Amino acid sequence: MKLLFDQNLSPKLVDRISDHFPESQHVRDAGLSEASDREVWDFALSNGFAIVSKDSDFVQLSLLAGAPPKVIRLQVGNCTTDRVEPVLRSGFEAIASFERNADASLLVLPQARRITSP
Repeated sequence: MKLLFDQNLSPKLVDRISDHFPESQHVRDAGLSEASDREVWDFALSNGFAIVSKDSDFVQLSLLAGAPPKVIRLQVGNCTTDRVEPVLRSGFEAIASFERNADASLLVLPQARRITSP
């Protein structure tokens, strides 16, 4: 699956997850840094990307318009790229299944829980 990372995610993710998602791109590298959500949506639709975002704007578009493009919402809040990358890696199977499901338009991936010692 080709992922298009929204402005609210680091462009570093493209390289960091290229082993799992080699054709991914960041909106900045697609010339969409200042684009509206609808322009990003249209670019993803025209170029076969799934949109990855932390905000709910694309969730709303997904609910209204359906797929394609598919939307992956990361429920990670304000955090570093070091916290986002494992969410995508651990969600690889869910993302692959999501891609195969023609009826699915939205996938929500929660932040991995930290295990702490007592």
